Amino acid sequence: MPTDTPQPTFVLVRPQMGENIGAAARAMWNFGLDRMRIVAPRDGWPNPGAVAMASGAGRLLDEALLVGDLPGALEDSHYVYATTVRGRDLTKPILSPEEAMQDAARRIANGQKVAVMFGPERSGLENDDVARASAIITVPVNPAFPSLNLAQCVLLTAYEWRRASAAVPEGKVHMHNTQWADQAEIEALATHYDERMGEAGFFYPDHKAESMRQTMRNFWSRMPLTQADTRLLHGILRQMVRWKDRGGGGA
Repeated sequence: MPTDTPQPTFVLVRPQMGENIGAAARAMWNFGLDRMRIVAPRDGWPNPGAVAMASGAGRLLDEALLVGDLPGALEDSHYVYATTVRGRDLTKPILSPEEAMQDAARRIANGQKVAVMFGPERSGLENDDVARASAIITVPVNPAFPSLNLAQCVLLTAYEWRRASAAVPEGKVHMHNTQWADQAEIEALATHYDERMGEAGFFYPDHKAESMRQTMRNFWSRMPLTQADTRLLHGILRQMVRWKDRGGGGA
């Protein structure tokens, strides 16, 4: 069973080689982290190469959660970080590993569930993946050689978590009759608006539709929403649709 130590979940998105998954597990366990989720591994699962490379951290692989898609891997998370070295055309906070894990420590101390996404070895996370994150983690690497191995990126982040969690800064958010919305609730909200705005012809012209949808998904992920917020936003949209169906005017 995973330890009961409060910690972030590390999500490996479409990893390509079992050996890199094993090395990532070893890096996590070096710093006391044992919550791994694996999204659609290229070479299938379980993977003998991962077990051989884990070298003492095989328990993490045995307990890792295999998930078919990214929304499923993030559904219970309240705040998500995406690791990437490439610039993105998305408006999000950009943090160093140190800043991100200090922020994560504060959030976890306040009862939030936090996830960190790591992309496939060859190309990293795609923009659709990053759009689901609340913030971006970028390592200040050599610009002439920016590529990091999956396990190296995991190691850097896990090390900063260990440092940050040793002395969690004080801080508390008063939640009045609500809780933070998790990614499943935010995903449902994003889908609701996407469907209704699609029916209304908002995503026009067609060649810009994908970019517009990605911008909207990024908007929802970036906001710190509570469950009460999501219920309110669902209700606003439902009422607007009902009003329009009753013959309400206005452009």
